Amino acid sequence: MKHVGFIGLGTMGAPMVANLLNKGFAVTVYNRTASKAEEARALGANVASSPAEAAKAADVLISIISNDQATEEVYYGSNGIFAGLHDKLTIIDCSTLSPGLVKRLASDLAAKGVDFLDAPVTGSKPGAVNGTLLFMIGGKEAAMEAHMDVFQALGTKFLYMGENGSGAVAKLAHNTIVGINNVALAEGFSIAAKANLPMYNFMELIQSGSAGSKAAELKGRKIIEHDFSNQFSLNLMLKDMKLSSQLTDEMQLPTPMLEAAKSMLQMGQTHGFGEEDLSAVAKAYEQWLGKRIGD
Repeated sequence: MKHVGFIGLGTMGAPMVANLLNKGFAVTVYNRTASKAEEARALGANVASSPAEAAKAADVLISIISNDQATEEVYYGSNGIFAGLHDKLTIIDCSTLSPGLVKRLASDLAAKGVDFLDAPVTGSKPGAVNGTLLFMIGGKEAAMEAHMDVFQALGTKFLYMGENGSGAVAKLAHNTIVGINNVALAEGFSIAAKANLPMYNFMELIQSGSAGSKAAELKGRKIIEHDFSNQFSLNLMLKDMKLSSQLTDEMQLPTPMLEAAKSMLQMGQTHGFGEEDLSAVAKAYEQWLGKRIGD
């Protein structure tokens, strides 16, 4: 059985580690906030003192880190991943990063003889907990196939997108749609709430009609019941939308719906909802309504 190193024990990473351990993999974890590693230790993981130590111990190293800056520090910093490389290591990065950083990491690692897969995920916290994540993967297809056992411990669908960077682009394009859909859901709900429609019936209409979406399925009840417990935070979605906006600027591709949704998420962050679930963008509409959508 392969030894898996794992860096990043946040909302997604912690349950991913639990699934790897449950499937019998030996796992060594590292997290920048050391206290977050204690739950993994209690489940049977080894705890490394640095990213380099986690890399040295591993056949496969998985990283899932919040943003570009933190990822650069973990890879290139003192006792970072680059200090622990060896020629039998494959790195799978599941973060949502800029395609430019992904390509630089892939090039720098290739120069050290290390395969790198950009393999961001979708499925939010429930998918991470249930082991039903969807991976979109860029890099060498042979490297993906060689470590399918690791992927299968974490998810149920694995889509190869092409060369390094293509997984990152796919994730940004995907999350553009997710962000727009969630803002659209909140806006439609606000219209119904303003007209005092029965909101559970309206939600059923959305889910059964042409307006149906994953956003409606996953977030409709959360909005009505004002349950903004975090499955995927507004802050992280806004970060992804900003990366997508940067990418489309570089492509010289107009994206007016992306920009409108990004502005609404920015408003939610400004109002202090950033650490709540991304569906908390509905609270910005509620301020205009003067009441809760579910009232």
